[in-house]
Amino acid sequence: MTETATASAPLFNGPDWTFELLGTVHDAIEEIALNELGLDVYPNQIEIISSEQMLDAYSCVGLPLMYQHWSFGKHFVRDETYYRKGLTGLAYEIVINSNPCISYNMEENSMAMQTLVMAHAAFGHNHFFKNNYLFRDWTDASGIHDYLAFAKNFVARCEERYGVDEVEAILDAAHALRDQGVFRYGRPPRPTSQELQAMQQRRDEHASQQSVLDLWTDSTMGVAEDTEDTHLQARQIRQEDLNLPQENLLYFLEKNSPTLQPWQREIVRIVRFLAQYLYPQKQTKVMNEGCATFVHYYIVNRLYEKGLITQGALMEILHSHTSVVMQPDFNDPRFSGLNPYALGFAMMQDIRRICEEPTDEDREWFPEIAGHSDWKAVLREAWSNYRDESFILQFLSPHLIRKFKLFVLTDDTKHPELVVSQIHNASGYRRIRQVLAQSYDIAQVEPDIQVVDVDLKGDRELKLCHNIQDGIQLDQTGCAEVLKHVKQLWGYEVSLKGRDHSSDTVAYELSTKPS
Repeated sequence: MTETATASAPLFNGPDWTFELLGTVHDAIEEIALNELGLDVYPNQIEIISSEQMLDAYSCVGLPLMYQHWSFGKHFVRDETYYRKGLTGLAYEIVINSNPCISYNMEENSMAMQTLVMAHAAFGHNHFFKNNYLFRDWTDASGIHDYLAFAKNFVARCEERYGVDEVEAILDAAHALRDQGVFRYGRPPRPTSQELQAMQQRRDEHASQQSVLDLWTDSTMGVAEDTEDTHLQARQIRQEDLNLPQENLLYFLEKNSPTLQPWQREIVRIVRFLAQYLYPQKQTKVMNEGCATFVHYYIVNRLYEKGLITQGALMEILHSHTSVVMQPDFNDPRFSGLNPYALGFAMMQDIRRICEEPTDEDREWFPEIAGHSDWKAVLREAWSNYRDESFILQFLSPHLIRKFKLFVLTDDTKHPELVVSQIHNASGYRRIRQVLAQSYDIAQVEPDIQVVDVDLKGDRELKLCHNIQDGIQLDQTGCAEVLKHVKQLWGYEVSLKGRDHSSDTVAYELSTKPS
């Protein structure tokens, strides 16, 4: 039985918490979240864990189950050392995109902080995971637990059968390519249930290796003479058979490597699947944290207004809240760019302001939402249909640009000085918003590396191309090391060209071939 409380009786006094009290507060938060904010959430599963367990969750990218790998242990030791020395703190919670939605709360939290993190994670993040289009289209919250259990058990069985070193080598190579192991704009069609059964049967019979070899033996059939025309014909066949160019390196290697064994392909597929599952979070940091922060701020203030938490609890919560949304100045030692919590929360507060108290400027810039009668519906629509880049491009207002004192610096290598190119005027606001939005576009931040060709008839060299943007080249030392991992998964030599399309020139070339 959970306790009930009247509007004049706070749900708790003091810092101590019990599981029964957590249930009572959860129900009070849920009433506000669902009935007032209109949130739509997965069922909640809230687990209380120790600081060591929180560190363990950190090291495994916040997932409840994970296969073993030395890099997770390295991260655990690093984070634990910093934490024990007081050089860094721990998150109050971790929340997982799953159904039910799992939230890990720290046992060291006071009851006030437990209230905050339940509102933040169990309802704010939960709603965003369930409703944002990227998570709806690209993730399966109901199936992730079963897949993680399969992955953990599969890797463990491979270690027993083939040895830890063999498995670790494949995981090392796949981990090195995780950022290039996702589909950014499209993906192959999902197989039917019959196709899935056939695929599983082929894996069980170890026939996938033969299917890959068929590609190598049949792809150039009918191309007899070694002429320029036949070379072009062979290249066209390669393009069609291998679906080139291909942006997802792990997918290409998993499907087409002539040397990987079936169990190795499955491990590459596991790493690729988890990278894709977490990819929407990279695209929605501002929105996800902004949504959760806005939700917890609204809920805790409503709890106080209803008399369900004390003034002392509210002050403790707001002290943590203000620390989270603080934006350090550029000359502050803590400055590392725009704080996603600060920007996301401020934008969502600003959307509410535009709906409730619009200015003439707001009506000019946001005619569709200025004076809107239901700001909650406007926010829910934004949470569902935007990612960071498009959200900023659509909703960042001149009012907020002035508040954050944003402007654009042009850094041109041809000029010895920086230039303030965009200021606070009509055209400047639009350009500032556009430039800031581009900085959250993953396609602009992460290098565009694609598989463009492979020599099927000759030495089977795999050819990659880095499409250089804004003159930014890859670090060639680190790139050479990553190419070694590509070679390990491919089985033959690998080369990479950095092509600057603005000047149509090749800026650099790297290869795993001995010099």
